Amino acid sequence: MVSSCCLDQLNLLSTDDFRVMNRIPRVMKVSGVISDFGEDQQAMPRKRVIIVSNQLPLRAWRDSVSNEWCFEFDENDLLALLRDAFPPDTEVRYVGTLKADVDTADQEEVAQVLHDKFSCETIFLPVDMRNEFYHGFCKHYLWPLFHYMMPMTGNDGGRFDRSQWMAYVSANRIFADKVLEVTDRDDEDEDHVWVHDYHLMALPTFLRRRSNRVKLGFFLHSPFPSSDMYKTLPVRDEILRALLNCDLIGFHTFDYARHFLSSCRRILGLHSESNRGHIALEYYGRTVTIKILPAGIHMGQLESMMSEESTLRMAKELKHKYEGKIMMVGVDDLDLFKGIPQKFSAMGELLETNLELRGKVVLVQITNPARSLGRDVQQLLDEANSIAKEVNNKYGEPGYQPIVFLKGPVTTQEKLAYYAVAEFCVVTPVRDGMNLVPYKYTVCRQGCPALDKALGVDENSPPKNSVIIVSEFIGCSPSLSGAIRVNPWNIDEMANAMYRAIDLSETEKHLRHEKHYKYISSHDVAYWARSFDQDLVRACRDHYHKRYWRVGLGLAFRLVALEPNFRKLLGDTLNSAYKITSSRLILLDYDGTMMPPTSVNKGPSHEVISVLNRLCDDPKNIVFIVSGRDRDTLSKWFSSCEKLGIAAEHGYITRWTRDSAWETYRSVDLSWKEVVEPIMQLYMEATDGSCIENKESAVVWHHQDADPDFGLFQAKELHDHLENVLANEPVVVKRGQHIVEVKPQGLSKGIVAENLISSMRSKGKSPDFLLCIGDDRSDEDMFESIARSSANPTLPAIAEIFACTVGQKPSMAKYYVDDIVEVIGLLRGIPEATVQPN
Repeated sequence: MVSSCCLDQLNLLSTDDFRVMNRIPRVMKVSGVISDFGEDQQAMPRKRVIIVSNQLPLRAWRDSVSNEWCFEFDENDLLALLRDAFPPDTEVRYVGTLKADVDTADQEEVAQVLHDKFSCETIFLPVDMRNEFYHGFCKHYLWPLFHYMMPMTGNDGGRFDRSQWMAYVSANRIFADKVLEVTDRDDEDEDHVWVHDYHLMALPTFLRRRSNRVKLGFFLHSPFPSSDMYKTLPVRDEILRALLNCDLIGFHTFDYARHFLSSCRRILGLHSESNRGHIALEYYGRTVTIKILPAGIHMGQLESMMSEESTLRMAKELKHKYEGKIMMVGVDDLDLFKGIPQKFSAMGELLETNLELRGKVVLVQITNPARSLGRDVQQLLDEANSIAKEVNNKYGEPGYQPIVFLKGPVTTQEKLAYYAVAEFCVVTPVRDGMNLVPYKYTVCRQGCPALDKALGVDENSPPKNSVIIVSEFIGCSPSLSGAIRVNPWNIDEMANAMYRAIDLSETEKHLRHEKHYKYISSHDVAYWARSFDQDLVRACRDHYHKRYWRVGLGLAFRLVALEPNFRKLLGDTLNSAYKITSSRLILLDYDGTMMPPTSVNKGPSHEVISVLNRLCDDPKNIVFIVSGRDRDTLSKWFSSCEKLGIAAEHGYITRWTRDSAWETYRSVDLSWKEVVEPIMQLYMEATDGSCIENKESAVVWHHQDADPDFGLFQAKELHDHLENVLANEPVVVKRGQHIVEVKPQGLSKGIVAENLISSMRSKGKSPDFLLCIGDDRSDEDMFESIARSSANPTLPAIAEIFACTVGQKPSMAKYYVDDIVEVIGLLRGIPEATVQPN
């Protein structure tokens, strides 16, 4: 959800604004004249929002008389409502395919009409590609997987098919080409691209590859499965990396976002952070923001349709037809996850256990046509018909059917009429995305003047009321705090919920209704759209302050964002400065800089020892390994490096050469260890895969080999626990990469750099060359200290400074190298010391 500090900044439309903004156009025809469009053709506004979805939010059909193509916006499509959700000076354009087959000969003409009259850019995919992309990979593989159905083998199962995946990628590339056509203009920086749903999860990679600074948002309208479920996807890495090429990724609920973040953590090793209410991932120097906000409905459009004569007439007829009955209504798509058979079974259980309700309670179930083809849909329909028939035969009587099963298509006006008359709404999918049916039901129960008049509601009538029975597995459930939540797999629980709803007092029904209506009316589609758009702008605010590098091939492509003055350290640059200087200080981290962190043997290689000895042999050089490791380990590893300096435990203890004495940073009280060690021991025993490292100056709890989620949870708990216990001790409790460390205050690698530079100056050997290379957060202290020292005018200047991090990532260093191989290559390429003649 949006943080409170952001809510105050949102300039949202009110319900009254929506009443005057209902611009859903009338029917138009190709080769004909379109009514009500003349006034809408204005100059292109500066800002443009490009809505990209698999299918355009249009209805398309051929006129039975003229055989001409006809089009209109689909008022039931959430994306169609976005036209009214943005400020009037914003142009909204759509990119997608049509929900109809258009002959090749007509495609160009249809595309032009949709461009001119509907602001739609139409994509016509080849039939074979569309079938493999949509009906294959999207509907028979991704969609079931995202709704928690494990891939199955067999003729009718959702087995992964590589050719369908390639069709998915190819289709996404075609969508990207069309989007780039739309954004190809002088002021394209004002374009906001908003991609929708799981059909286009590869699209961000193709857009980002060709446009560094496109403002790119993605919203997933389906659930995102748990990481254990998602990990079964053979192309899991490719899809995650593609999504991370966005600036903003939106989800309807925290659960969906949490599963996505968990997948990023477990599969890609990425960690999220929360900053002032916003969740973000750092990905190659770019910040990817995670947005959590359920979608809303178009209040003005809904109220307008409620006032139509056909709606009023049907509502009046339904009230008369079901007079004296207790009506429940449900509206669902015909698919496996909507829980229709379970709902019918619960209705039968309700009547079985509550004899007094027989002949009184009616469940009207409306189904929309299936969106996909397959034997599973027919099996579902057969099962639902069978249960409905059984319940009706057992508990029905002349003039009364407990279950009224209306198979679509059913007009929107008729649905609204049922909503307005029904006392209860039952929406119980076993898994679903958002589902706006309860929202529409609540608004219809609130009614409008025309509807109230048709239903005989006046000032003397009881207060408006409604009750919603909702599955706990759908996106709208968390926002409906007054609903009765159920587990749709538990038939008895659903039946009890139905009875409980019927048994509620009128006052209780009214209070629940008021709570829902207040939320729904204030969190409408404009709130959703403008909030997302505002966060997209905020997520892109650093676009012009960074430089970008394109890295990787195919769907492994990613954009690396770096600071403007951040550049690669080249051997020629380093060596030129090296040759003209005479007092050099070289500071090198070890793990991750001289040795890969994934290496089983952590000791230095022969090549590392050779390179270090060659650098130390130059009398103009002072070379130090600056590491967090303990002195015994480092002494053993570098025993063959006679002139090498070592700063162990982040500088707590230091020696200048192999044969010199160890010097302690300062005398510190370590009695706090007696408190820390038992606490860490408890967390180690409770966290499988964790361990404790006891250093001279510090105690470290490692959780790299623990479960990623549980390890992070325990690390936070341990950090908070230790901070509370050690509040009055002169120590720092610090969380790092897979660690929680307790160490004395003021101890860091930055202090090491400062002390070494100061010591050289005190000996009359002020450095004129400084090379510092490291890879992790502790090394950033060195980079920061060096930058601070070089900017201080009271200190002697160091002519040549090379602060260098390993990897292209945000850093206080001004240089980078790609990996450890390049580190060794740079050091090996430094010229050998020249022997001065006597």
